[in-house]
Amino acid sequence: MVKKYTSVLYIVATPIGNLGDITQRALETLREVDRICAEDTRNTRKLLTHFGIQGDLQALHDHNERQKISQIKGWLDAGENIALVSDAGTPLISDPGYHLVNELGNEGYKIVPIPGASAIITALSIAGLPTDRFTFEGFLPAKSVGRNKALQANSKEGRTQVYYESSHRIVATVEAMALIYGDQRKVVLARELTKMFEQVYRGELSGLLE
Repeated sequence: MVKKYTSVLYIVATPIGNLGDITQRALETLREVDRICAEDTRNTRKLLTHFGIQGDLQALHDHNERQKISQIKGWLDAGENIALVSDAGTPLISDPGYHLVNELGNEGYKIVPIPGASAIITALSIAGLPTDRFTFEGFLPAKSVGRNKALQANSKEGRTQVYYESSHRIVATVEAMALIYGDQRKVVLARELTKMFEQVYRGELSGLLE
């Protein structure tokens, strides 16, 4: 279905840490739109305040996304321009927004990407692992049975694998990887990227676990 709409939903990437990484186009978009839909309005307010932007913030997260779609359609139908941001990085990449973009895209609304920071690409760019082909696996299941099953399914994968993991589960995940992939498997762990305490480990799973 193709329709012509004068209003736009902008998908705006924001910094993953260092605020200096925001693009000029992202700043211009956030200043000009009528409303900004944010995963956490408190985090986004800090970003906007830093750059002197007064935006009409609306919460859009995993728990209310489906309910907000009709309201956002109404704003767009009224001629408003909307920006969607996540807490950090590019929206929809392990962040809310899929249901909104999928439905609006199917109905012919105009959706424009404002590219910028992405933790996946940032990590790959410094990893020193093959990047001509890679898979992004997002977050592993929180429980050990599901986590091990997912890793086992990927154990024969020849491409570089990228995972997200929360700090309180990282040890259990590395232990599982060492068991399933073998402790000599080459791995790169990147944390706090672009921030003051950025750390990157390059080596084998055995060394990382230690």
